[in-house]
Amino acid sequence: MNKSSSINKREIGKKYELAAENYMREKGYRILETNFYTRFGEIDIIAYKDKTFVFTEVKYRKNDRFGTALEAVDYRKQMHIIKSALCYLNYKGYGNYASNINIRFDVIGICNNKIEHIENAFGEN
Repeated sequence: MNKSSSINKREIGKKYELAAENYMREKGYRILETNFYTRFGEIDIIAYKDKTFVFTEVKYRKNDRFGTALEAVDYRKQMHIIKSALCYLNYKGYGNYASNINIRFDVIGICNNKIEHIENAFGEN
């Protein structure tokens, strides 16, 4: 992959993450953070709604020829997001109270400009 295609991929990803943020705002979510990085990886969107922290992975696909955007969030990626969410809660001072905090892991898939939002996509329900 050359440098220009890498930049273009990043720009495309940012465009669809912004679309997902706007979608979530329209649905009543308060966006707390975007692109939160930890040593385990990145969480695209951290939001809050109905007394619940919502950690959201955004996936874009031009088409579903190689699988849907939602299928791209495999077990390994899920574990990275869960570990990153725990880092976020510790960073914000909730670490000692994590068992009393409502959290949820969502996935937003975007394909052909259609947004599909899966609430409670993985983790303990």
